[in-house]
Order: sequence, then C-alpha cells, then structure tokens
Amino acid sequence: MSSQALPLATPAGLTAPGERKEFIAREIKRLKKEKNALILAHLYERIEVQDIADYHGDSLGLSQLAKDTDADIIIFCGVHFMAETAKLLNPNKTVYLGNPNAGCPMADMITREDLIAFKAEYPGVPVVAYVNTSAEVKAESDYCCTSANAVEVVEFAAKESGSNRFLFVPDKHLGGYVQSKLPHIELICWEGFCPTHMRMNPEDVVALKKANPQAEILAHPECDTPIKNMADFIGSTTAIVKRAKESNARTFIICTEDGVSQRLSQDCPEKTFHTPTRASAVCPNMKLTRVENIYKSLLGQYPEILISEDIAEPARRCIDSMMRMPGSSGGPVMTGKA
Repeated sequence: MSSQALPLATPAGLTAPGERKEFIAREIKRLKKEKNALILAHLYERIEVQDIADYHGDSLGLSQLAKDTDADIIIFCGVHFMAETAKLLNPNKTVYLGNPNAGCPMADMITREDLIAFKAEYPGVPVVAYVNTSAEVKAESDYCCTSANAVEVVEFAAKESGSNRFLFVPDKHLGGYVQSKLPHIELICWEGFCPTHMRMNPEDVVALKKANPQAEILAHPECDTPIKNMADFIGSTTAIVKRAKESNARTFIICTEDGVSQRLSQDCPEKTFHTPTRASAVCPNMKLTRVENIYKSLLGQYPEILISEDIAEPARRCIDSMMRMPGSSGGPVMTGKA
C-alpha cells in the first residue's frame, strides 16, 4: 500500500462539513484529470458515490465500458469480484477497488478448491459461473453469465458444448430461475445465495401490494422463489431500472438492494418506489465505499487489484466464452453527476 501523504490542505484541516465535502469533490475532479482516471459505480452503491462517478450501472457493463476508454486508472466502486472482472477485461490498466474491504458474501460461498471438488463429483459436466465469483473460481469454470443473460448463456453453452447438464455456481436462486426457463437442461446448483436478497420478506411484498394494488412488482432473480412468483417482471439491476423508467405504472415495489429504489427515486421523482423489508434490504459491503475512499484511491493509498497470470488467463477465457454469444453485453451504463 502506498505511503503517499495527503496534500497539505487535508480534509481533516477543514472544520465545516460543507467545506470538507467541497474540498474532496474538487480534489477528485483534479486528480481524475491529472491521472487520467475513470470512476465507475455499481447501482447498489451510495447515491453520493454514484453521483460523483463518471458512470453507474451493472458490473459487467461498467467493466466493458472501461475496456473501451483510454483511461489509465479505473476506480471501481463496488465489491471485490467486480474490480477483479474489470482487471481481467483491462489487464493493462491500473484498477482499484473503491474500498478494499468491500467483499461479496455470495462470491465467498465457493472457493476454487470447492469448485474443483464439485467438478470431481460430476466428471466432464461443464461449469457455468455467475459473474459474482472470484477470478479463481472463474478460472475453473467453462462459461460466465450475469443476471441479465444467464438463461441465454446456458442455452448458448448447451448448443456449443452439446451438453444438456451443467454445474451452476454459486447462486442457487439464479440457477433455479434459469432452470425454470430451460426445463430441458439440467442445472446442478451450488448452495450459494445473496444474504441481502434473502433478508427480503415475501410477507412485506404482499403487504406493499395490498397497500398499493396498482404497483408493479419488479424482482431480481437472486430473490427467493416466493418473491419471484409474485413479480410482474424479473430482471437484472439495469433491467429493473429500464423497466421502471419505461413503464406507464406510477408505483413500483422494487425487490432488490435498496440502492436501486434510491437511484430511481432520484431519476424519476414523479414515480413512487418501495423496497420490501427496506431496513434489511441494504448490502453492507456495497455501502462501505464513501466519497473519501475514492479520494484515497486516487492518491494511491489503496492496493492495486492484481491477478496472477496463471489465474487471469483461464478466468479471462471463461468471461470470453460469454462474449462469444451473439449480442452479449452488460447492461446499459448511465453517467454520474460529477
């Protein structure tokens, strides 16, 4: 980790909160230009982080966008696997995670060793890995998917490989959703899940719908089956945002991390957005990153994301397998306010 000191006019030397905030915003803008840096933020991040970012969206869409820019430095405000994916797609760029302590509990539910053992139980069965996995797990997998394209990736993988049986890691709920759409293909799912989506109570969805009978229920496929069964629409974070913006409905029940409802409330003030079990529908890891962390990243005070080539090469092949699929891409990205 760099030992570079903060500038003499440090935020700590400013007494008024407004002055401190303005100083950091100015410094981020200056350092970003000076270092040719690009700031990316996932839709689950704090609104103030999304607003200061150059772009916000889903993890794959943002990583692909970074690949098409001439930035030398990428600061990814999200969780660890997202920054790793950005590094895999941009091996010659310097990548920082907005807050180096921001991990993903779901991604941590399977290790490379776990997957090797899982594969040994089912010799020759191809592996489809959700993008919400470490680079080490991707290195042991054959195909990669996102919540936006999981059904299409499994269909593509079946045609390309000739197999009608796949191991699916790590999210059993996304895997179950894909299985429901492709009954002719067998998915053997790892028992992983997203704790934030699992804290969402189906009874709260029912209560919100009762109080708002005209509301559309939009759910992420990481939700448990009872919630997905109530949904009018199931899709990724960016698909949910797109649906809410384009729908004629005025009220929505957003069944995913509360950052999406906050984003939509800001972008569409004429509409109303409810998050079930709102106090619990917050990913603590996504909320670790604050604007000050971006500032520290630009100062080089956090470790760079590094992936050894023996892991990076097969992990990149896994991601590339998804890119071979016609029309494959991440979700649309949106500009921040900075």
